[in-house]
Amino acid sequence: MIDYATQPTPIGPFTTIVDDGVVLASGWTADVETLRVLIHPSLRPVQVRECHDLGAVTRAVAAYHDGDPSVIDSVPVQQHSGEFLTYAWKVLRTVPAGAPVTYTEFAELAGRPAAIRGAASACARNAAALFVPCHRVVRVGGALGGFRWGLPVKQWLLDFEARATADC
Repeated sequence: MIDYATQPTPIGPFTTIVDDGVVLASGWTADVETLRVLIHPSLRPVQVRECHDLGAVTRAVAAYHDGDPSVIDSVPVQQHSGEFLTYAWKVLRTVPAGAPVTYTEFAELAGRPAAIRGAASACARNAAALFVPCHRVVRVGGALGGFRWGLPVKQWLLDFEARATADC
């Protein structure tokens, strides 16, 4: 059985699905099924069980929204896909809060400068929002691009991280 928890945040309910403390999926929704189906079939649980406290993961989500964007960096995440996407998700975890990159820069960081669409696909197929911070990737010129949880959420996250890192 895989556990999930939903907790309030300043931008709406945030749900995380975990397997023994490892994030499989997360996002700003109270609908766990919306997240469950994002998990790769090889990792996807058949059933999930609501749990009010996921320990370190629940504490990290709260601490992030309380002003510590770096707290998510140490939370383990597991996603599965092809070689490029799996690597690109690891690279996304290295993009610092308060320093968004463009899709072009993200493709370069991922070792494939010409794979701009691949970089965008890595963001679009990311099941572990926040912990794999695809919201830190923007279009050339700073336009937001897309975000599964809505552009207002993406803008809030970018503004929040800019403020939080400016205070350091």
